[in-house]
Amino acid sequence: MPVNLPPTDLSSLFPIAGVRIGVTEAGIRKVGRKDLSVVLLDEGASVAGVFTTNRFCAAPVQLCRQHLQTGQGVRAMVINTGNANAGTGADGLARARSTCVALAQRLGIGEQQVLPFSTGVIMEPLPNDRIEAGLAAAIADAQPGNWLRAAEGIMTTDTAPKAFGAKITIGGKPVHITGISKGAGMIRPNMATMLGFIATDACVNQSVMQQLATDLAEGSFNRVTVDGDTSTNDSLVVIASNKAGHAEIESLNSADGQILKAAMLGVARNLAQAIVRDGEGATKFITVHVEGGKDSAECRKVAYAIAHSPLVKTAFFASDPNLGRILAAVGYAGIDDLDQSHIELFLDDVHVATQGGRNPAYREEDGQRVMRQSEITVRVGLGRGAAADTVWTCDLSHDYVTINADYRS
Repeated sequence: MPVNLPPTDLSSLFPIAGVRIGVTEAGIRKVGRKDLSVVLLDEGASVAGVFTTNRFCAAPVQLCRQHLQTGQGVRAMVINTGNANAGTGADGLARARSTCVALAQRLGIGEQQVLPFSTGVIMEPLPNDRIEAGLAAAIADAQPGNWLRAAEGIMTTDTAPKAFGAKITIGGKPVHITGISKGAGMIRPNMATMLGFIATDACVNQSVMQQLATDLAEGSFNRVTVDGDTSTNDSLVVIASNKAGHAEIESLNSADGQILKAAMLGVARNLAQAIVRDGEGATKFITVHVEGGKDSAECRKVAYAIAHSPLVKTAFFASDPNLGRILAAVGYAGIDDLDQSHIELFLDDVHVATQGGRNPAYREEDGQRVMRQSEITVRVGLGRGAAADTVWTCDLSHDYVTINADYRS
């Protein structure tokens, strides 16, 4: 079960004017499950995306990048679960392109106005015939309120759908934001094994959309890790339908731009943290906050070293305050001139280490008390400057091994 992940608040999943979603069962890998979704956009929407840094990226990621670069204006997306269409070479590209062509023909738009997304098993041929056969039903199902159905339709090893929304006011006009994501394993920053789609009816110039998408990813999805593996299919797409009726946002540094970005970042962080809470086999949600760095980059380096460490993560699973493992991770994070005599370590309110050594006041039972909690904050002080940064992770349990050993069966 996910760690303290609240049930989806349907009242917060706002329909977004100019965006319709359809979901169906296409039998892509298993019969009787929602596995094919389409997202249909009115003409004039602003769209941008951020994708995996894995050089062995999936065919749909390659096509998404190509289609976005044409600047023709995205009008539709096709999303399947059950098959990642990764590690499939030229045949995989041809199959992904075929699904784009099929959807484009049904909608009367250009092939390059369609973005394809896939998630699931790697190195198996995409059953594009089943996808194309299911498009008519998905299109017929399309309506603005289908966000939860879509969140369910993109799940793989997820145990719960992930969907959040927000409502703000810009220029006296109500502005709505709704987003969904999937992911539970093969999760590491830049990005994660995830699909994320966040839409708003705000009016945003296309020229700032890529910066908006990048900023949202950096502040959320690039701050989570479950197991340290960067996936082949990671994709985050940000959509502004331009239907809210306020003055167009042409700069994220403007007052309206800052209001919109802050609200969308809140939704993105909820989605990213939901992925960690639903991490495969996770029993604990862990915040790793590193402060006192020379810059945020070295703070992240230390935070990731802690959050990726199997020794640290298994200690959290066992509720074992074997906290030298955290100090070891700080030491091998890659800061060559780190002075260990300045290191401070806290578990929630418990001061564990000071000036690089065990705090004389630290008691083992206090560490155990915190380690037994389902939510834990690790705070590390580097004593080098004023920078700080945060990463979210989970523990590593027996179930993680079981889930990934049995994933394809």
